[in-house]
Amino acid sequence: MCGDPNLWFPMRVTYAREMKVKAELDRLGIENFVPMTYRIVESRKQGEVESRRVLVPAINNLIFIHSCQERISELKAKNELLEPLRYMMDHTAGEAHTIMTVPGRQMENFMRVASKTDDSVMWLDDETIVGKEGKRVEIMGGAFEGVTGVIRRIKRCKRVCVEIEGIASVAIAYVPATLLKEV
Repeated sequence: MCGDPNLWFPMRVTYAREMKVKAELDRLGIENFVPMTYRIVESRKQGEVESRRVLVPAINNLIFIHSCQERISELKAKNELLEPLRYMMDHTAGEAHTIMTVPGRQMENFMRVASKTDDSVMWLDDETIVGKEGKRVEIMGGAFEGVTGVIRRIKRCKRVCVEIEGIASVAIAYVPATLLKEV
């Protein structure tokens, strides 16, 4: 069916339906990834405010799909549950209307870090990392062994950041300097 190799496509999902789209892709056996995090959600019950810790998408309206473009386009056209998917365009490419893809190794690094839902990772917005160049490093031990990222100063601390340019950035809360090797 696919002439092209499978690639990672970051895609927008309209109206916060990323979990419904994920469930359908899982049902079809198509590899996908929705970065998740815990948030405190307040609700009112009989006049009392109740706080709950809920697992929610870390980045609204975003899903990564590992397939070929031909298959994704076909599924979008034929499957009503996948119709909300929208390709993200790469505005940094020289050509107009280039669909954004993420290299496999970069996506593996991102998924290893972003799949942690505890306090060991921090989600970053674009303003947090702008203009903060750092050294490229590889983590040589611990839970994130083999992950490559960039050292950046965030909230007065040096952290290893794994980022997909123009889409998402996540920082590892603490990695001892002895476990870092410059790449």
